[in-house]
Amino acid sequence: MTDDDYKRSTANLKKAVPLMMKHHVAATPANYALWYTYVDNAIPQLTRDLDEVLDLYGVCPPAAGAQLYSNYVAKRADTNIKDLRSNIELLVGQVASTMADTLVDTSQFSEMIDKSFKDIEKVEDENMSLEEVMKVVRQLVDESKEIRHSTKFLNNQLENASEEIQRLKQQLADVQKDALFDNLTSLYNRQSFDADLRTLCNSGRSLSLVLTDVDNFKSFNDNYGHLFGDSVIKGIARRLQLSSRDGIHAYRFGGEEFALIVPNKPLQVACNFAENLRRSIEKLTIKDRRTGKQVANITASFGVAELQPGEGPEALIERADDMLYEAKNLGRNKVMPA
Repeated sequence: MTDDDYKRSTANLKKAVPLMMKHHVAATPANYALWYTYVDNAIPQLTRDLDEVLDLYGVCPPAAGAQLYSNYVAKRADTNIKDLRSNIELLVGQVASTMADTLVDTSQFSEMIDKSFKDIEKVEDENMSLEEVMKVVRQLVDESKEIRHSTKFLNNQLENASEEIQRLKQQLADVQKDALFDNLTSLYNRQSFDADLRTLCNSGRSLSLVLTDVDNFKSFNDNYGHLFGDSVIKGIARRLQLSSRDGIHAYRFGGEEFALIVPNKPLQVACNFAENLRRSIEKLTIKDRRTGKQVANITASFGVAELQPGEGPEALIERADDMLYEAKNLGRNKVMPA
Protein backbone atom coordinates (compact mmCIF):
# COMPACT_ATOMS: atom_id res chain seq x y z
CA MET A 1 0.00 0.00 0.00
CA THR A 2 1.37 3.37 -1.00
CA ASP A 3 1.28 6.45 1.21
CA ASP A 4 -1.51 7.87 -0.97
CA ASP A 5 -3.58 4.68 -0.56
CA TYR A 6 -3.04 4.78 3.20
CA LYS A 7 -4.11 8.42 3.44
CA ARG A 8 -7.16 7.77 1.28
CA SER A 9 -8.20 4.75 3.38
CA THR A 10 -7.79 6.72 6.59
CA ALA A 11 -9.83 9.61 5.21
CA ASN A 12 -12.61 7.24 4.12
CA LEU A 13 -12.58 5.57 7.53
CA LYS A 14 -13.05 8.94 9.24
CA LYS A 15 -16.00 9.69 6.94
CA ALA A 16 -17.69 6.28 6.90
CA VAL A 17 -17.87 5.47 10.62
CA PRO A 18 -19.58 8.72 11.76
CA LEU A 19 -22.07 8.41 8.90
CA MET A 20 -22.88 4.83 9.92
CA MET A 21 -23.48 5.96 13.50
CA LYS A 22 -25.62 8.88 12.35
CA HIS A 23 -27.83 6.69 10.19
CA HIS A 24 -28.22 3.83 12.72
CA VAL A 25 -26.13 1.34 10.75
CA ALA A 26 -24.64 -1.66 12.58
CA ALA A 27 -20.84 -1.89 12.40
CA THR A 28 -20.62 -5.14 10.43
CA PRO A 29 -17.96 -5.88 7.78
CA ALA A 30 -20.60 -5.79 5.01
CA ASN A 31 -21.99 -2.45 6.20
CA TYR A 32 -18.53 -0.96 6.51
CA ALA A 33 -17.68 -2.13 2.97
CA LEU A 34 -20.89 -0.50 1.71
CA TRP A 35 -20.29 2.83 3.44
CA TYR A 36 -16.59 2.87 2.61
CA THR A 37 -17.55 2.48 -1.07
CA TYR A 38 -20.17 5.20 -0.63
CA VAL A 39 -17.84 7.84 0.83
CA ASP A 40 -15.14 6.84 -1.64
CA ASN A 41 -17.69 7.46 -4.45
CA ALA A 42 -16.17 4.44 -6.20
CA ILE A 43 -19.56 3.47 -7.69
CA PRO A 44 -21.58 6.60 -8.56
CA GLN A 45 -24.86 4.68 -8.98
CA LEU A 46 -24.46 3.22 -5.48
CA THR A 47 -23.95 6.75 -4.14
CA ARG A 48 -27.12 7.95 -5.87
CA ASP A 49 -29.20 4.98 -4.66
CA LEU A 50 -28.00 5.30 -1.06
CA ASP A 51 -28.67 9.04 -1.12
CA GLU A 52 -32.22 8.26 -2.24
CA VAL A 53 -32.69 5.85 0.68
CA LEU A 54 -31.44 8.47 3.13
CA ASP A 55 -33.76 11.09 1.65
CA LEU A 56 -36.74 8.77 2.06
CA TYR A 57 -36.07 7.43 5.54
CA GLY A 58 -33.56 9.72 7.16
CA VAL A 59 -31.73 6.52 8.17
CA CYS A 60 -30.61 3.41 6.31
CA PRO A 61 -32.94 0.45 7.03
CA PRO A 62 -30.96 -2.81 7.30
CA ALA A 63 -32.76 -4.47 4.37
CA ALA A 64 -32.08 -1.52 2.08
CA GLY A 65 -28.42 -1.47 3.10
CA ALA A 66 -28.08 -5.22 2.62
CA GLN A 67 -29.66 -5.04 -0.81
CA LEU A 68 -27.35 -2.22 -1.88
CA TYR A 69 -24.41 -4.24 -0.61
CA SER A 70 -25.63 -7.25 -2.59
CA ASN A 71 -26.23 -5.20 -5.75
CA TYR A 72 -23.00 -3.24 -5.81
CA VAL A 73 -20.38 -4.53 -3.37
CA ALA A 74 -20.91 -8.27 -2.90
CA LYS A 75 -20.47 -8.89 -6.62
CA ARG A 76 -16.84 -7.99 -6.06
CA ALA A 77 -16.45 -10.26 -3.06
CA ASP A 78 -15.16 -13.81 -3.14
CA THR A 79 -17.86 -15.55 -1.14
CA ASN A 80 -21.34 -16.12 -2.57
CA ILE A 81 -23.62 -19.02 -3.34
CA LYS A 82 -22.07 -19.62 -6.76
CA ASP A 83 -18.61 -19.82 -5.22
CA LEU A 84 -19.84 -22.20 -2.56
CA ARG A 85 -21.32 -24.51 -5.16
CA SER A 86 -18.14 -24.34 -7.23
CA ASN A 87 -16.05 -25.16 -4.15
CA ILE A 88 -18.24 -28.14 -3.34
CA GLU A 89 -18.12 -29.38 -6.95
CA LEU A 90 -14.33 -29.01 -6.96
CA LEU A 91 -14.07 -30.84 -3.64
CA VAL A 92 -16.19 -33.74 -4.88
CA GLY A 93 -14.13 -33.90 -8.07
CA GLN A 94 -10.88 -34.05 -6.16
CA VAL A 95 -12.09 -36.84 -3.88
CA ALA A 96 -13.50 -38.80 -6.81
CA SER A 97 -10.23 -38.44 -8.69
CA THR A 98 -8.22 -39.59 -5.68
CA MET A 99 -10.47 -42.60 -5.17
CA ALA A 100 -10.22 -43.49 -8.86
CA ASP A 101 -6.44 -43.27 -8.71
CA THR A 102 -6.37 -45.44 -5.61
CA LEU A 103 -8.68 -48.01 -7.20
CA VAL A 104 -6.39 -48.11 -10.23
CA ASP A 105 -3.39 -48.63 -7.93
CA THR A 106 -5.28 -51.36 -6.07
CA SER A 107 -6.20 -53.12 -9.30
CA GLN A 108 -2.61 -52.94 -10.52
CA PHE A 109 -1.38 -54.24 -7.14
CA SER A 110 -3.79 -57.19 -7.38
CA GLU A 111 -2.50 -58.02 -10.84
CA MET A 112 1.08 -57.69 -9.60
CA ILE A 113 0.38 -60.11 -6.71
CA ASP A 114 -1.06 -62.69 -9.09
CA LYS A 115 1.99 -62.36 -11.33
CA SER A 116 4.38 -62.54 -8.35
CA PHE A 117 2.81 -65.73 -7.02
CA LYS A 118 3.01 -67.27 -10.47
CA ASP A 119 6.69 -66.30 -10.56
CA ILE A 120 7.21 -67.82 -7.11
CA GLU A 121 5.57 -71.04 -8.25
CA LYS A 122 8.27 -71.28 -10.88
CA VAL A 123 10.93 -71.57 -8.17
CA GLU A 124 10.43 -75.32 -7.88
CA ASP A 125 9.41 -75.93 -11.48
CA GLU A 126 12.25 -74.04 -13.10
CA ASN A 127 14.87 -74.13 -10.35
CA MET A 128 15.07 -70.30 -10.17
CA SER A 129 18.17 -68.88 -8.54
CA LEU A 130 18.09 -67.18 -5.14
CA GLU A 131 18.76 -63.84 -6.82
CA GLU A 132 15.75 -64.29 -9.12
CA VAL A 133 13.53 -65.23 -6.17
CA MET A 134 14.69 -62.16 -4.19
CA LYS A 135 13.92 -59.97 -7.19
CA VAL A 136 10.30 -61.18 -7.16
CA VAL A 137 10.04 -60.63 -3.39
CA ARG A 138 11.55 -57.13 -3.60
CA GLN A 139 9.07 -56.22 -6.33
CA LEU A 140 6.20 -57.45 -4.15
CA VAL A 141 7.46 -55.40 -1.18
CA ASP A 142 7.88 -52.24 -3.30
CA GLU A 143 4.40 -52.55 -4.75
CA SER A 144 3.00 -53.09 -1.24
CA LYS A 145 4.56 -49.83 -0.11
CA GLU A 146 3.00 -48.02 -3.08
CA ILE A 147 -0.49 -49.27 -2.34
CA ARG A 148 -0.10 -48.41 1.37
CA HIS A 149 0.94 -44.90 0.34
CA SER A 150 -2.09 -44.57 -1.97
CA THR A 151 -4.48 -45.81 0.70
CA LYS A 152 -3.03 -43.46 3.32
CA PHE A 153 -3.28 -40.58 0.88
CA LEU A 154 -6.93 -41.45 0.20
CA ASN A 155 -7.70 -41.55 3.92
CA ASN A 156 -6.07 -38.15 4.40
CA GLN A 157 -8.01 -36.74 1.45
CA LEU A 158 -11.28 -38.09 2.81
CA GLU A 159 -10.57 -36.66 6.25
CA ASN A 160 -9.71 -33.26 4.78
CA ALA A 161 -12.78 -33.43 2.57
CA SER A 162 -15.01 -34.15 5.56
CA GLU A 163 -13.66 -31.09 7.39
CA GLU A 164 -14.07 -28.94 4.28
CA ILE A 165 -17.64 -30.14 3.76
CA GLN A 166 -18.51 -29.17 7.34
CA ARG A 167 -16.97 -25.73 6.80
CA LEU A 168 -18.87 -25.21 3.55
CA LYS A 169 -22.14 -26.39 5.12
CA GLN A 170 -21.74 -23.85 7.91
CA GLN A 171 -20.84 -21.14 5.41
CA LEU A 172 -23.89 -21.97 3.33
CA ALA A 173 -26.10 -21.92 6.42
CA ASP A 174 -24.71 -18.49 7.35
CA VAL A 175 -25.39 -17.15 3.86
CA GLN A 176 -28.93 -18.52 3.89
CA LYS A 177 -29.54 -17.14 7.37
CA ASP A 178 -28.54 -13.69 6.19
CA ALA A 179 -30.81 -13.86 3.13
CA LEU A 180 -33.07 -10.83 2.72
CA PHE A 181 -35.93 -12.35 0.82
CA ASP A 182 -38.72 -14.86 1.27
CA ASN A 183 -38.26 -17.81 -1.08
CA LEU A 184 -41.90 -18.19 -2.13
CA THR A 185 -42.86 -14.56 -2.75
CA SER A 186 -39.52 -12.78 -3.31
CA LEU A 187 -40.72 -10.14 -0.84
CA TYR A 188 -38.47 -9.10 2.02
CA ASN A 189 -38.69 -11.76 4.75
CA ARG A 190 -39.65 -11.53 8.43
CA GLN A 191 -36.05 -11.11 9.52
CA SER A 192 -35.70 -8.10 7.23
CA PHE A 193 -38.97 -6.67 8.52
CA ASP A 194 -37.95 -6.96 12.18
CA ALA A 195 -34.60 -5.28 11.56
CA ASP A 196 -36.07 -2.47 9.40
CA LEU A 197 -38.95 -1.67 11.74
CA ARG A 198 -36.66 -1.60 14.78
CA THR A 199 -34.24 0.77 13.05
CA LEU A 200 -36.99 3.09 11.80
CA CYS A 201 -38.77 3.20 15.16
CA ASN A 202 -35.49 4.04 16.91
CA SER A 203 -34.77 6.82 14.39
CA GLY A 204 -37.70 8.89 15.60
CA ARG A 205 -38.99 9.41 12.06
CA SER A 206 -42.70 9.21 11.32
CA LEU A 207 -44.10 6.05 9.74
CA SER A 208 -47.21 3.93 9.49
CA LEU A 209 -47.49 0.15 9.50
CA VAL A 210 -49.95 -1.86 7.44
CA LEU A 211 -50.65 -5.52 8.28
CA THR A 212 -52.75 -7.58 5.86
CA ASP A 213 -54.01 -11.15 6.00
CA VAL A 214 -55.63 -13.26 3.25
CA ASP A 215 -59.29 -13.89 4.06
CA ASN A 216 -60.42 -17.51 4.43
CA PHE A 217 -57.04 -18.78 3.29
CA LYS A 218 -57.56 -22.25 4.78
CA SER A 219 -60.52 -22.81 2.45
CA PHE A 220 -58.28 -22.33 -0.60
CA ASN A 221 -55.93 -25.03 0.67
CA ASP A 222 -58.81 -27.34 1.56
CA ASN A 223 -60.73 -26.90 -1.70
CA TYR A 224 -57.93 -26.54 -4.24
CA GLY A 225 -54.76 -27.87 -2.58
CA HIS A 226 -51.65 -26.33 -1.07
CA LEU A 227 -50.05 -25.54 -4.42
CA PHE A 228 -53.04 -23.36 -5.24
CA GLY A 229 -52.68 -21.74 -1.82
CA ASP A 230 -49.08 -20.91 -2.69
CA SER A 231 -50.30 -19.36 -5.96
CA VAL A 232 -52.70 -17.14 -4.00
CA ILE A 233 -49.87 -15.97 -1.74
CA LYS A 234 -47.62 -15.26 -4.74
CA GLY A 235 -50.42 -13.43 -6.57
CA ILE A 236 -51.08 -11.13 -3.63
CA ALA A 237 -47.34 -10.59 -3.14
CA ARG A 238 -47.08 -9.36 -6.75
CA ARG A 239 -49.91 -6.88 -6.11
CA LEU A 240 -48.08 -5.60 -3.04
CA GLN A 241 -44.83 -5.22 -4.97
CA LEU A 242 -46.48 -3.35 -7.83
CA SER A 243 -48.17 -0.98 -5.38
CA SER A 244 -45.06 -0.31 -3.29
CA ARG A 245 -43.40 2.98 -4.27
CA ASP A 246 -42.17 6.18 -2.63
CA GLY A 247 -40.11 4.18 -0.15
CA ILE A 248 -42.87 1.74 0.83
CA HIS A 249 -41.51 -1.77 1.37
CA ALA A 250 -43.55 -4.98 1.44
CA TYR A 251 -42.62 -7.99 3.60
CA ARG A 252 -43.93 -11.49 4.11
CA PHE A 253 -44.81 -11.35 7.78
CA GLY A 254 -45.61 -15.04 8.07
CA GLY A 255 -47.88 -17.62 6.45
CA GLU A 256 -50.61 -15.74 4.58
CA GLU A 257 -49.91 -12.46 6.39
CA PHE A 258 -47.95 -9.52 4.98
CA ALA A 259 -46.63 -6.22 6.30
CA LEU A 260 -45.90 -2.89 4.64
CA ILE A 261 -43.86 -0.08 6.15
CA VAL A 262 -45.05 3.32 4.92
CA PRO A 263 -42.41 5.96 5.78
CA ASN A 264 -43.12 9.63 6.42
CA LYS A 265 -46.89 9.21 6.00
CA PRO A 266 -49.66 9.80 8.56
CA LEU A 267 -52.39 7.32 9.38
CA GLN A 268 -54.96 8.60 6.88
CA VAL A 269 -52.58 8.41 3.94
CA ALA A 270 -51.56 4.87 4.92
CA CYS A 271 -55.24 3.90 5.20
CA ASN A 272 -55.92 5.26 1.71
CA PHE A 273 -52.95 3.28 0.43
CA ALA A 274 -54.29 0.12 2.12
CA GLU A 275 -57.74 0.73 0.62
CA ASN A 276 -56.26 0.89 -2.88
CA LEU A 277 -54.46 -2.37 -2.18
CA ARG A 278 -57.66 -3.98 -0.92
CA ARG A 279 -59.48 -3.08 -4.15
CA SER A 280 -56.58 -4.36 -6.25
CA ILE A 281 -56.56 -7.73 -4.49
CA GLU A 282 -60.36 -7.94 -4.75
CA LYS A 283 -59.98 -8.05 -8.56
CA LEU A 284 -57.40 -10.83 -8.43
CA THR A 285 -58.12 -14.21 -10.03
CA ILE A 286 -55.90 -17.28 -9.80
CA LYS A 287 -56.03 -20.24 -12.19
CA ASP A 288 -56.54 -23.69 -10.69
CA ARG A 289 -54.09 -25.77 -12.73
CA ARG A 290 -55.92 -29.00 -11.97
CA THR A 291 -59.23 -27.88 -13.50
CA GLY A 292 -58.19 -24.85 -15.56
CA LYS A 293 -60.81 -22.80 -13.70
CA GLN A 294 -60.14 -19.18 -12.77
CA VAL A 295 -60.84 -18.71 -9.05
CA ALA A 296 -62.00 -15.29 -7.88
CA ASN A 297 -63.38 -14.09 -4.52
CA ILE A 298 -59.85 -13.58 -3.21
CA THR A 299 -59.83 -10.84 -0.59
CA ALA A 300 -57.68 -9.57 2.25
CA SER A 301 -58.24 -7.62 5.44
CA PHE A 302 -56.02 -4.73 6.58
CA GLY A 303 -55.01 -3.19 9.88
CA VAL A 304 -53.17 0.15 9.96
CA ALA A 305 -51.39 1.99 12.77
CA GLU A 306 -49.21 5.10 12.94
CA LEU A 307 -46.08 5.16 15.08
CA GLN A 308 -46.55 7.19 18.27
CA PRO A 309 -43.77 9.18 19.99
CA GLY A 310 -41.60 6.90 22.11
CA GLU A 311 -43.35 3.77 20.82
CA GLY A 312 -41.37 0.61 20.06
CA PRO A 313 -41.88 -1.87 17.22
CA GLU A 314 -43.72 -4.44 19.38
CA ALA A 315 -46.38 -1.94 20.46
CA LEU A 316 -46.82 -0.66 16.90
CA ILE A 317 -47.26 -4.20 15.56
CA GLU A 318 -49.74 -5.00 18.31
CA ARG A 319 -51.90 -1.95 17.49
CA ALA A 320 -51.87 -2.73 13.75
CA ASP A 321 -52.73 -6.35 14.53
CA ASP A 322 -55.67 -5.21 16.69
CA MET A 323 -56.99 -3.22 13.74
CA LEU A 324 -56.55 -6.26 11.46
CA TYR A 325 -58.46 -8.42 13.95
CA GLU A 326 -61.27 -5.84 14.00
CA ALA A 327 -61.42 -5.82 10.19
CA LYS A 328 -61.85 -9.61 10.29
CA ASN A 329 -64.58 -9.37 12.90
CA LEU A 330 -66.49 -6.82 10.83
CA GLY A 331 -66.81 -9.22 7.92
CA ARG A 332 -63.35 -9.27 6.27
CA ASN A 333 -62.23 -7.50 3.10
CA LYS A 334 -61.98 -4.23 5.02
CA VAL A 335 -59.41 -1.64 6.11
CA MET A 336 -59.37 -0.60 9.75
CA PRO A 337 -59.49 2.04 10.98
CA ALA A 338 -62.04 2.91 8.33
